[in-house]
Amino acid sequence: MGRLIRWLVLLLVIAGIAFLVWQKIRVKPVEVMVRPVTRGIVEKTVANTRAGTVNACRRSRLSPSIGGQIAELPIHEGDQVEAGDLLLEIWNKDLSAQLAVAEQEAAVAKAHAEAACQSAEEAERQAQRAQTLLKNRVTSQEQTDMAVTEALSLRAKCDASRASVQMSLAHVSLARANFSRSRLVAPFSGIIAKIEGELNEYVTPSPVGVQTPPVVDLIENTCFYITAPIDEVDAAAVRVGMVSRIALDAFRNRAFEGKVRRIAPYVLDVAKQARTVDIEVDFVDRDDFAYLLAGYSADVEIIIDVRNDTLKVPSEAVMDGNAVYVFSDQDSTISKRTFTAGLSNWAFTEVVSGLSEGTQVVVNVDKPELKDGVTVFLAEGQP
Repeated sequence: MGRLIRWLVLLLVIAGIAFLVWQKIRVKPVEVMVRPVTRGIVEKTVANTRAGTVNACRRSRLSPSIGGQIAELPIHEGDQVEAGDLLLEIWNKDLSAQLAVAEQEAAVAKAHAEAACQSAEEAERQAQRAQTLLKNRVTSQEQTDMAVTEALSLRAKCDASRASVQMSLAHVSLARANFSRSRLVAPFSGIIAKIEGELNEYVTPSPVGVQTPPVVDLIENTCFYITAPIDEVDAAAVRVGMVSRIALDAFRNRAFEGKVRRIAPYVLDVAKQARTVDIEVDFVDRDDFAYLLAGYSADVEIIIDVRNDTLKVPSEAVMDGNAVYVFSDQDSTISKRTFTAGLSNWAFTEVVSGLSEGTQVVVNVDKPELKDGVTVFLAEGQP
């Protein structure tokens, strides 16, 4: 009896060990997530490789062309200014006085010219009378010659006076140009982004080869566009006028419609970065400008081609460009199947042939346990 018990115990131990070994070596079902093949729109798109930037259509970093002490600074950061508004004025009383002197000299020269020309006109009338009297033999040839000569002389003085007026006006233009160099005015309407300088401080223009910060940074805030780098491989398919979608980090739940307006004519080669081509994209709706600020980061998705009402499979399910794992709900297994792919983007890949609508495909294909014929079970929440 004792021997029988010992054999039973031994058999139980062997059975337990065998069960544990079987548990270890048996193929366990793999948890998978599936999505159906559906019908809809598939777009071929390209996107920027690094974050793009919202740029103002016009932005000027301004400084006066001469150095001096800031005498007028009527602006503050954040102010809205119009084209022609005064931004800054260098102390310019000497230049103002020079302009006033030049204007007065021009006025004097104009008065002298008017007097000289009136005298010339009177002398010409006297010369004409003398010539008439000579024909009637009332005066002598000598007196007539003297009158004609006087008229010619005064006419020359009139022309010289008029030339002097033009020279005086040129001096006025020069003085006015020198005066204007001391005044910095807005070249376009915009907002003051930055001011480098205070009232009564001295500013100096940048020496050759040495860049100094601009005194005023003026940004147009009524027009914006996007600049984004596109990989050189993708840039070859982009054309001016292509429709694009713009996404801004500042507006995560909103897409802006855009259109390609420019493709850079060269490839940008930056150390330790992929070679890219800068693409400029316009906002289609100008009302969008009201929400934008220059410097926002942006992503651009350019639509290269579109297929409407076509079969599509989630791109995350596609392996090697043309294969998927198809889930069978009859025996809870998966089988690898190839198909003919068409257009593709990060979200969906077009199915030309090889799959039918409603077919369930595995989307978490990164699991190493997945292979043809393996038993699987659906993740929680799957249909």
